[in-house]
Amino acid sequence: MKLSGDYYSEHLSSERLRKCYEIAPPRVKQYLQAEVDFVLRYVEPDDRVLELGCGYGRALATVAGRTKLTIGIDTSLNSLEMAATIISGCHYVVADAGRIALSGDTFDLVFCIQNGISAFGIDRSRLIDEAVRVTKPGGRVLFSSYSEGFWEDRLEWFRLQASHGLLGEIDESTTGDGVCVCMDGFRAETVARDEFVRLAAHAGVDAEIIEVDGSALFCVARKASSGSR
Repeated sequence: MKLSGDYYSEHLSSERLRKCYEIAPPRVKQYLQAEVDFVLRYVEPDDRVLELGCGYGRALATVAGRTKLTIGIDTSLNSLEMAATIISGCHYVVADAGRIALSGDTFDLVFCIQNGISAFGIDRSRLIDEAVRVTKPGGRVLFSSYSEGFWEDRLEWFRLQASHGLLGEIDESTTGDGVCVCMDGFRAETVARDEFVRLAAHAGVDAEIIEVDGSALFCVARKASSGSR
């Protein structure tokens, strides 16, 4: 069973989700910050920005106040309510990232980090297609997964979360090669460079695959400007 938005809503939202990040080892915290810093490179003051799977607002907090409009969507109402109490200047929508209830051609930047492309448990092609749909012509779409060389640090973090009762016990018999499986149904995979290229091509966008910090792999896609394709 793949990890889905329902898992986050039912087992890993608001305070429990924040605890996962609070207990992260130093190398993992470096990775988390590196992802956010990379996203900020693409943020402009007049932008309309959307984060898919914003949780309690860990990354969104750094974007808030830097843009014309900032919206976060998540399947967990509890997480969004928590975000609203700690971050001002943002709007929140309970929504499935695979069926974004927002108009097309709306955002200058859409981003989905911390391996949401796998963690959401949504068809990946549909997820990227939806992100591209709501992005303005000329806008950017950013998705990230884990770098291959980050596996041991990532696995250490999963084991730490399991030891704190935040995730189920790690199923060591099926965990490996970029896939983490827990006894409670949690499953987190990895999206490699070749798959990102395929997904971008399916969505009809040009994309650059960039490794950041030796820990994150970003797919940076640009939606073609009107009349340019």
